[in-house]
Amino acid sequence: MFLLSCFAIIVQLFFIVLSVAAGLYYLAELVEEYTVVASKVIRYMIFITLGIYIGLLLFENLPHSLIFCGIGSQLMHLLILRNFPFFNLTSPPFMAAVVLLFVNHYLAFSHFATVYYPFTQVLGFFTLCLWIVPFAFFISLSANENTLPTHAEQRPLINDDQSDFASHYFSRKAKRYGLLSLFNLAKESILPQRIKKSF
Repeated sequence: MFLLSCFAIIVQLFFIVLSVAAGLYYLAELVEEYTVVASKVIRYMIFITLGIYIGLLLFENLPHSLIFCGIGSQLMHLLILRNFPFFNLTSPPFMAAVVLLFVNHYLAFSHFATVYYPFTQVLGFFTLCLWIVPFAFFISLSANENTLPTHAEQRPLINDDQSDFASHYFSRKAKRYGLLSLFNLAKESILPQRIKKSF
């Protein structure tokens, strides 16, 4: 029975990982297809998280440093969202959001290690206040790979010898590095390909 239960746990973990990967692939496809809707959904998520932080400030006995750090990180997320779906990893709002994410995790772990809360409440705080918006940004990293060029991009696309904005954009042979590209690469290398017969 012990070996059987170990084997069952391995099979269950395999199915959980496969389900999570399929869900992430589907979400990345949706975000890539509907970038405007994804931007609105992320904006609503940020506002809901800000509302949760204000509610925690008014009704719960959490440290003010934890709450104000979380509010600051949500404000940085709003600044990142201004150029959505384009992400500049060296911009001050992005770097500040990453630093605040780590600081907020440290403050949350410190508080929940000293004060007892039920596990469901701790998991609810981490999920809704710390993880959901960065996870949405992570899913949407591949959204700018198939969008048409705009003036919001950081580097200029027009130089002296190429004045056609769109043809220069599509003639670039840049590699794709998003989450959807990673899943497509895994799909092509792991799963067998069907060959269509032509009659």
